[in-house]
Amino acid sequence: MVRTIPPDRFPAVVAAAAQVFIAHGYQRAQVQDVADALGLAKGTLYGYAQGKAALFAAAVRFADGHEPLPVPADLPVPAPADGEVAALVAGRLGGELADLKLAGALLDPLTDGATPADLRAEFTGIVTDLYARLARHRLAIKLVDRCAPELPDLAEVWFGAGRRANVSGIEEYLVRRQQAGTVSLPGPAPLVARTIVELCALWAVHCHFDPAPGPSGSTPDVIDDAAVAAMIAEIFARATTSPLS
Repeated sequence: MVRTIPPDRFPAVVAAAAQVFIAHGYQRAQVQDVADALGLAKGTLYGYAQGKAALFAAAVRFADGHEPLPVPADLPVPAPADGEVAALVAGRLGGELADLKLAGALLDPLTDGATPADLRAEFTGIVTDLYARLARHRLAIKLVDRCAPELPDLAEVWFGAGRRANVSGIEEYLVRRQQAGTVSLPGPAPLVARTIVELCALWAVHCHFDPAPGPSGSTPDVIDDAAVAAMIAEIFARATTSPLS
């Protein structure tokens, strides 16, 4: 008798796999852990993914909802080929970096006639845009950040083209603005740039997985990303630019 696969179970498999890999890392996570989280027999789980590597790849690919899920006829998802997950992450990074507001500001800088309000709006737009993109890929970022140190090809992509590229781009922007006399940095440009990226990543990604209560007894589930992004942008705008009249 052919076993019927419930159409709504694969998203639950992806979600459970993401949580298991985030909690345990790649090496310690086991297929049995995912099965236990779902209340399924381990053998049943193999009807959805061909093993641990397949579960990890599926979590990175599908957990944030940016790609359509496979139909039941295409299950179980296969184990990824060598370098496939790294290539997926590289492609996602490339797609985001290409149209960052930061990239636009570097390619087409404001003219000498730009007002302080224009410059401030550009800077806050860069920060809030970066935050929004991090938030959009929250689960994949958390997965990769947690597991990349155990997967060399993924680590090369993530810690190179990923985090380093963002920091370098913001650093270049700040240095240009500093040389033009339109910002006064509170510290060395590399340090300020990394602080911007890390603070955005902290709130857009990592705070959503913090089991501790947030301010005033709130929980990570009620983080207002738009408000936090605006706050971070305002902090750095005030720290680096003159107050608007």
